[in-house]
Amino acid sequence: MSFPHDVLSLAARDARGLAIDAITACKSGHLGLPLGCAEIGAVLFGAALSYNPREPRWLNRDRFVLSAGHGSMFLYGWLHLAGYDVPLEQVKKFRQLGSITPGHPEFGETPGVECTTGPLGQGVSNAVGLAISGKMAEKRFNTAEHRIFDHKVVCLAGDGCLQEGIASEASALAGHLQLDNLILIYDSNDVTLDAMALFTQSEDTIGRYKAYGWDVVEVDGQNMEEFLRAYEKAKAATGKPQMIVAKTLIGKGIPEVAGTNKAHGEAGVAFADAARKGLGLPEEKFHVSPEVREFFARHAAELERACKEWHKRFDAWRKANRDLAEEIENAVAKNYPDLLKSIPGYPADAPDIATRKAGSDVLQYVAKAMPLVISGSADLHGSTLNYIKDGGDFDARNHGGRNIRFGIREHGMAGILNGIAYDGIFRASGATFLVFSDYCRGSIRVAALSHLPVVYIFTHDSVGVGEDGPTHQPVEALAALRAIPNLDVIRPADPAETAGAFAAAFERKDGPTLLALSRQALPTLRQIPEGEARQGVFRGGYIARRETAPLELIMLSTGSELHLAMEAAEQLGASVRVVSLPCFERFERQTEEYRDFVLPPDCVRRVSIEAGVSQPWHQYVGRRGRVVGIDRFGLSAPGGTVMKTLGISVDALLLAGKSLLSRG
Repeated sequence: MSFPHDVLSLAARDARGLAIDAITACKSGHLGLPLGCAEIGAVLFGAALSYNPREPRWLNRDRFVLSAGHGSMFLYGWLHLAGYDVPLEQVKKFRQLGSITPGHPEFGETPGVECTTGPLGQGVSNAVGLAISGKMAEKRFNTAEHRIFDHKVVCLAGDGCLQEGIASEASALAGHLQLDNLILIYDSNDVTLDAMALFTQSEDTIGRYKAYGWDVVEVDGQNMEEFLRAYEKAKAATGKPQMIVAKTLIGKGIPEVAGTNKAHGEAGVAFADAARKGLGLPEEKFHVSPEVREFFARHAAELERACKEWHKRFDAWRKANRDLAEEIENAVAKNYPDLLKSIPGYPADAPDIATRKAGSDVLQYVAKAMPLVISGSADLHGSTLNYIKDGGDFDARNHGGRNIRFGIREHGMAGILNGIAYDGIFRASGATFLVFSDYCRGSIRVAALSHLPVVYIFTHDSVGVGEDGPTHQPVEALAALRAIPNLDVIRPADPAETAGAFAAAFERKDGPTLLALSRQALPTLRQIPEGEARQGVFRGGYIARRETAPLELIMLSTGSELHLAMEAAEQLGASVRVVSLPCFERFERQTEEYRDFVLPPDCVRRVSIEAGVSQPWHQYVGRRGRVVGIDRFGLSAPGGTVMKTLGISVDALLLAGKSLLSRG
């Protein structure tokens, strides 16, 4: 069939009109990309991409990621035209309360939106994660008789995306891994928000990506036939990820601002009426031509037939591979096993160990119970100890490996983990030192916003790191991470709590979990029944030591300081309760009855201890309580010396506890 140039040109015009009208109506938004990339959208959604608007999460669809999420009306307009459940009424409600067309694309809000994008560069890293997931799926599930995964991941990014460091990190890794199922379209319009791009960049982007190991071609992004030829060549390429540099005119259709940085935002709205007339649009706002409606209806029917043919292959594959089919079905439905049944208890005579080592042991049982769990590290497997034994490395030669070596690319790692999680097949986890959570924070925040069940295994969690000094001692990290909504931060105290922490993290379905684990060995708290500790972590907090006399004082702690609270309580006497509070977020999700049972409101004498800033603990100790914490940066000395020097000790607890008890 010949290329339908006329109708797709008309579709590009109508898509421009939808963007102009939606952004004019709400007096907010970004016109530049939707207008400049309209021909790219027409080719992708009208000829190139494999998708089914009636089944947006079809397993073998091509994944399209709009990394430049500020241009969201590009995506909403094309999803509407392509036949997704994005009705015109929702396009008219662009950026309005309760609409499915929010200011930036949000995962789970709009059919056809693969990732939450907006923070520039995130979408590029997400696309790399989606491509890794695709390669893993091909290796694990395709058979000689049935090829059920062969989709592409397509990402549209702009100068702002490629200037962000996260995109460079992810792109370099994609080239190293030879992800030839990844196509990056670079909307090269020579413009950024503040000024023309030449004010902030003079690099050879094509040369940079070739050096990363990508194939790169440059085309006129507004010549549809030329762009399609480049896309088809990229789709057929093997051995390297593909970049199409598409030269475009930002804000095309509004001559007064086109090609300038003013076109980036809504400045063109002032010329909307003249622009609509110049484009040949009728006076009717939000107009879509009957020819365009008819074309996309036919195209959607063709795509649906292709999807049904795939389902026939999938059904045949399922009958021949029932165990593999069950893995996919459980993954998509988020049916996770009861992990605590799979994790044995530690022997009573086991030596004291760091929770990072306990976590390493527990991870092996998790990996056996959940074969789609993958684990990565930012060049620290030897320290974070989260390598899946016998899992192999995922690399250019082995797409079946369950361990990803991300290199020293913490932010890229976290964004790529999000991409794997968006795909919804493999359970993504990754590791670094807790102090480097700041390098990951942008992606962690998006994971929490998007309800992605990513697991972060972050070790070296306190000043107990010792000799590496204050640069590596994350005194403020726990407080900063606990401030992120929908992120569970779990800091276990010993092997039993660590088992509960890993089980809670990998069974969670509605958001990410960060495990904060110690570098140093910690006492195994054998006085706490193991089952109570494991289940207590699931609830976020529990009574670790019960008083045997009328309750007068509660000590609260997490992680490496819990044993100090237990020791201090023994010295203070029978009226002291110790509460382990490894996860504030889980504890707050419990019933008020349970929380009051653990922390009776009428017992106001409370002391907390944690080797970090004191701020988060005031919500639990109240105005009459005491917080033993570290409200300064650390020191370079052996870990035990640093702890004592900074007041993280039994003596400090005894002093605080006796002071409160003496009040009468």
